Amino acid sequence: MEIIGFIFICIGILFNLFGCIGLTRLPDVYNRLQSATKCVTLGTCSILIGVFFLFGFTETGIKAIIAIPLLFFSATVAAHALVKGAYIFGVKLGDKSVKDDYKDVTKS
Repeated sequence: MEIIGFIFICIGILFNLFGCIGLTRLPDVYNRLQSATKCVTLGTCSILIGVFFLFGFTETGIKAIIAIPLLFFSATVAAHALVKGAYIFGVKLGDKSVKDDYKDVTKS
C-alpha cells in the first residue's frame, strides 16, 4: 500500500507542477484559472488519496478522504466565480482567443 500511496503522491506533485507552469505560461486570466483549477485540484486530490493509502483508516487518512470532495467543489465554484467576476469587470480575452461564448449570455 505504501508504493501505491507514493505513486499517487508523485502524480499529484506532477499535476501541481503543471498547474504552476500553466499559471506562468498561459496568456490570459481565463486560461490561467483553468490551468490552476484543473491541475491543482487533481494534483491535490491525488496527494490526498496517496496520504489515505499511506495512513489507511486512521485519523489522518479519514481527514484526507473528507478533504477531497470539499476541495473539489470549493475550488471549482471559486474558479467559476473568479472567471465570471473577471468577465463582468471587463478583463479582456487573450489575443489568440477565437470565440467568446459568454458574451451572448451576459447581454440577456
